[in-house]
Amino acid sequence: MKCNKVVPILRIFDYAKAVEFYVDWLGFKIDWEHRFEENSPVYIQISLGGIELHLSEHHGDCSPGAHIHIDCTGLKAFHQTLIDKKYKYNRPGLEKTFYDTWCVTVNDPFYNRLSFNEPNVKEQG
Repeated sequence: MKCNKVVPILRIFDYAKAVEFYVDWLGFKIDWEHRFEENSPVYIQISLGGIELHLSEHHGDCSPGAHIHIDCTGLKAFHQTLIDKKYKYNRPGLEKTFYDTWCVTVNDPFYNRLSFNEPNVKEQG
């Protein structure tokens, strides 16, 4: 078997809150969105730097409370960008993990967590 990519589906409850968090604060872009009809739940694909996520208001798609581990580079600059935006609902720290990465964990308004991790590169001396 070969897996080409994994796209997590995260449960959301409020379109405007999801856009405020994922697009306005984290910097994702909306690739597409779908509703079966007017005034029905939305299903959205968002992306940022190689990450693709699906966000769903449909109650049967998934449960809130997911935790996604994301491997990345440029984490310290991304962290500073988030802090500089002064988002009133979330001020994540930059932490060193026991598995030797730098990590920034953010909690979305729907009880999901995203942990952005960058390997701790040892300095050559």
